[in-house]
Amino acid sequence: MKKYIKGKVRKIIYSSTRGYKVGLFRLKETNDIDMQDFLNKSCTFTGSFIDLDFDSTYIFYGKLHYNEKYGYQYDVLEYSKEELTSQEALYDFLTSGIIKGCGEKTAKRIIEEFGDEALSKIQENYTNLLIIPNMTEKRALNIYNAVSKYGDIDKISVELSKYGFNNSEILLIFNKYANNSIEAVKSNPYSLIDIISFDKLDRAYLSFGNPKPLLRLEACLIEVLRRMEYSNGDIYFYEEEIKEALFVNFAITTSNENFLAAINELVTNKLLIVEDNHYYLYDNYKMEKEIAKSLFDIYKMPKKDIPIFETEIKKLEKTLKVVYNDEQKEAIRSSLENRITIITGGPGTGKSTIVKAITQLYMKMNKISEDSVGDVIALLAPTGRAAKKLTESTRLNASTIHRYLKWNKDNNEFQVNEFNKNYHKLVIIDEMSMVDTNLFYYLLKGITSNIQLVLVGDSSQLPSVGAGLVLNDIIASEVFANCKLEYIYRQSNNSYIPILANEIKNKSLSFNFTEKKDDYNFFAASGQMIRDTITKICQISLNKGLTDRDIQVLAPMYKGLNGIDNLNIVLRNLFNPASKDKKEIRIGDVVYRVGDKVLQLVNDPDKGVYNGDIGYIESIETIKIPRESTVIKIDFDSNSILYKKEDMFYVKHAYAISIHKAQGSEFAHVIMPICNSYHKMLYNKLIYTGVSRAKKSLIIIGEEEAFKMAIENDYATNRKTTLKLRILNNI
Repeated sequence: MKKYIKGKVRKIIYSSTRGYKVGLFRLKETNDIDMQDFLNKSCTFTGSFIDLDFDSTYIFYGKLHYNEKYGYQYDVLEYSKEELTSQEALYDFLTSGIIKGCGEKTAKRIIEEFGDEALSKIQENYTNLLIIPNMTEKRALNIYNAVSKYGDIDKISVELSKYGFNNSEILLIFNKYANNSIEAVKSNPYSLIDIISFDKLDRAYLSFGNPKPLLRLEACLIEVLRRMEYSNGDIYFYEEEIKEALFVNFAITTSNENFLAAINELVTNKLLIVEDNHYYLYDNYKMEKEIAKSLFDIYKMPKKDIPIFETEIKKLEKTLKVVYNDEQKEAIRSSLENRITIITGGPGTGKSTIVKAITQLYMKMNKISEDSVGDVIALLAPTGRAAKKLTESTRLNASTIHRYLKWNKDNNEFQVNEFNKNYHKLVIIDEMSMVDTNLFYYLLKGITSNIQLVLVGDSSQLPSVGAGLVLNDIIASEVFANCKLEYIYRQSNNSYIPILANEIKNKSLSFNFTEKKDDYNFFAASGQMIRDTITKICQISLNKGLTDRDIQVLAPMYKGLNGIDNLNIVLRNLFNPASKDKKEIRIGDVVYRVGDKVLQLVNDPDKGVYNGDIGYIESIETIKIPRESTVIKIDFDSNSILYKKEDMFYVKHAYAISIHKAQGSEFAHVIMPICNSYHKMLYNKLIYTGVSRAKKSLIIIGEEEAFKMAIENDYATNRKTTLKLRILNNI
């Protein structure tokens, strides 16, 4: 008999376009003596696969070998998916959570007693269950009521499980289509795209042998546009790149006739727009046009005249004990006079100082009290940390854009919208470079045109994660007042952080950029030495009284020797070592302990925590009510939040974080590794963004040539958008 391992795929670590994959596999069974130690544990596997999913049980045939760099790996030579028997599908259904009161042991006993007729016996009479050991009348009634409620879902569950759907997905399908689920799915599985992943739906379609090739082509067309939008940030695409993506993602080659037929159908159904040989997802096209129109509606409102500006700015300088330079004064004046003003500048140019002045003068000139300022002025930012920074600089309440628009995460809708607007008179958005087309569209929908809008940002930073180049396009239109702040305020004569950021932006790095300054140091280190060097520097910092609350390591990539995941392991052991006094919990392959520094990965406005927020684990406790479970309490700037075990997949350790996640934040002391192994992620805007996160000191560790190469690399500056054109068309 061939040697095999049986189990489920837990994680894909690497996947090439040719199907080669590296991942983690959880073993349930094996006949290979070399794999006995991995039973009920995870092992690394490698091999070529047409397709894998996380729900199915697989049988891998191959052998174990040891790689000096990566350790033990199981090389898969052949594989197959284990098909569910009717009783296995029945067991999965009974234990899925759909049937309340039926756990694994109870389900096993029911199937042992009744076999394939289990559900019909339950539906016949709940008293049939009373012969099951340890069954109470109350539990029998609960199981009977649940099975009765879902009628024929047992047959549907068994049938749909053959096509790769798991129990939770089957329940979603049933809730949408009820007893017509099988027919609806076989007719058009892609109709479930709002609740089930595209790849799973596509696998189901292919397994049906469906004779509707245009149906799949249309679905795959929309999917590749979404994928390209996500990976590139583009708003529109060209025909040739769409066809190439269809082949790369789905092995689809199509005739021009079929391509055109699919495009026309998608245009008819308002899923696609074609204009000037540009192919847009319908929503992106609509959002760009609506953003341009909303900006014009604000822009055409009468300007404000402030004849007493010079007098008032001098009074404010005296009150705040500051002196504004000419470009700062112009930015303040423009914001108070114009309907739309853009303020851009790098670190150290005084953007926060200007925002404070704008709010102070606006309150004074309009006789707004501190009690009512929240009804008139809205200070907004795309992240929680950026909003907090805005609050600290202005002493006024600031909010994330999502919270301001009352985002409902369950249905992904904003309660503040064109039918329920906010009526603030001055809206200031900080870190505007992070705001994508989608979010800006919904923000403009939620405010009136009778406002003054101030957009503050740094156009040299990384573009938004979502599609578009909103800030850059608005600036490039040259329609609105644009105040560029270029004068840099040094903290000392020997400070360098803002100077370095400016040099990176202009690709004019000083010849002596490796020399030590008051706030800056460059430590040359090979890729093999970077991790140890970071550890030593952090140890020295600890000895000086600094903590992980003061120090933030920023890195470009998650994987590899100097990747974020590896750095977090060594830094956590340094900053928060294991102790018998500190409780721990394992979530998947990661161990969390009390005191750990963690990063929130998704927005959760109900809890008041947002993507990019950093917190610390306060406690790990077991509670008994309503049922025994483990809860993890995490403190985010005095906002303590309880997490269940399953919620912990939305956090990561944060001793080292990505530069992308750091955008919108400032840290007192930043350590940033740079080496050739990061080459895929070394480009100008990324390095600029990382450097500009440092407030008091910056340490760069790594290879000079890699640093210089990154500064010259303009990757990710070109996104295909038409917002600039749409703005000009409205003027």
